[in-house]
Amino acid sequence: MKVEITWMTLQDIEDVIEIENRSFSTPWTRKSFEEELLNNKLAVYFVAKADNKAIGYAGMWKVLDEGHITNIAVHPGYRRLKIGSALLKALKQYAKENNIHSITLEVRESNIAAQKLYSKFNFEVVGRRKAYYEDDHEDALIMTCDMLT
Repeated sequence: MKVEITWMTLQDIEDVIEIENRSFSTPWTRKSFEEELLNNKLAVYFVAKADNKAIGYAGMWKVLDEGHITNIAVHPGYRRLKIGSALLKALKQYAKENNIHSITLEVRESNIAAQKLYSKFNFEVVGRRKAYYEDDHEDALIMTCDMLT
């Protein structure tokens, strides 16, 4: 299977919504993604495509010289194929090319698979947000990656 990483467009939203709904207990809405793509000048979104269908996506906000990853998700039928890694590489490459010095994100404390992925890309736990998630009040770990080292 050939996977291509491209910029997310409005045409990808239907696939992205399916991935979002199958990946998160409190998924973003179609309107949220439309707002990100159309109105958020800080937003950077990529999709992973196979056979012209989005099978994963990743988003980040560029705020001055910092990046904040908003979400990364891969369709359940395509997990464990290094698609999440490819998307994270795309975000980090964008960061390098656009003078982003550090990238942060929040991840559920229970999401060990995501934490392992981020650790492979030099993200380290630097803090905790107590009761961060609205659905079950689970803590989020704050992870960061220094792009200058």
